[in-house]
Amino acid sequence: MTRYGHGLVLGKFYPPHAGHHHLIRTAAARCDRLTVLVCASSAESIPLTDRVAWMREMHSEPDISVVGAVDDVPMDIADPAIWDAHMAVFFAAVPDRVDAVFTSEAYGEELGRRFGADSICVDPQRLRHPISATAIRRNPLAHWDFLSPPVRAAMTKRVVVLGAESTGTTTIARALAQHYGAGYVPEYGREYSERKLAALGPDGHWSDVEFTSPEFPLIASRQQAAEDRAARDTGPVLVCDTDAFATTIWHERYLGHAHPGIVAERRQHLWLLTDHVGVAFEDDGLRDGEHLRPWMTGRFRDELTRTGRPFTMLTGPHEQRMAAAVAAVDALLAAGWSIADPLPERVTSERACT
Repeated sequence: MTRYGHGLVLGKFYPPHAGHHHLIRTAAARCDRLTVLVCASSAESIPLTDRVAWMREMHSEPDISVVGAVDDVPMDIADPAIWDAHMAVFFAAVPDRVDAVFTSEAYGEELGRRFGADSICVDPQRLRHPISATAIRRNPLAHWDFLSPPVRAAMTKRVVVLGAESTGTTTIARALAQHYGAGYVPEYGREYSERKLAALGPDGHWSDVEFTSPEFPLIASRQQAAEDRAARDTGPVLVCDTDAFATTIWHERYLGHAHPGIVAERRQHLWLLTDHVGVAFEDDGLRDGEHLRPWMTGRFRDELTRTGRPFTMLTGPHEQRMAAAVAAVDALLAAGWSIADPLPERVTSERACT
């Protein structure tokens, strides 16, 4: 089996999947060094920077280089002028001599000829990984297992349950996670509060615990980090018991004003707000704000509305709340992922290389 100095794999990776990674690993095993060229058009909705970052994470070996290029030329393997336009993009992104190109596509032979390189065909019938980026774009839910952790983290539908003290947020969040067989992210703020209370010793009481403003950005960042970690290994639904956004309201609750330094990046897709009405207040040793629950419910509702976050209010007994929550999540999944179509492509009837 011939070994090559510099190999090349190129594609849209829109999005990258297990078949792409198999192609790259196969090519890397036969080359001293490998370049992976990610080409994206302006019409596509997954940014080129994201795809390059995902591929670099999945192929971080020192002999593999991942580069990106914008390629707004439609594909037509029967048109020499179209080929010339594509090759201008490819040569600009990969100026070094290429000894072999590795593909599973019908254009592989011509691509190799134009690079002056050998063309190596890898699993043209997709037997090793029966998947395509087209199939994933049409229905990510049906092909979730073919996605790598960084892609899952970006595509997972993140559902946040939030609300005032003792309004059943944790109960709903855990029940939702169980219903969907989904990942669950617990509330980091509660863990943090438990440690503060424990630090006071056996005679400590929750009324003696004091919060300072710098603690809240820390809580928010660790909540977000836990969510991002969980999203890599779960999906397509992740249920979060609060989020960094909710921490801004908790800062108001304890310190009386907003904290401008709390970063609440909008990576979530749906918020479920638990109403305080009809829910008895239970003092579990970390609560003392029964009188503040109406105010907090109002603040959550107002800020969700002001910031344009889609939310559903959960009211009534638990069964009614769960039914509303499930309906909202089902609607979120039914709406799909809205991944834009790539540029039109004209190819021969034979899709794979031979």
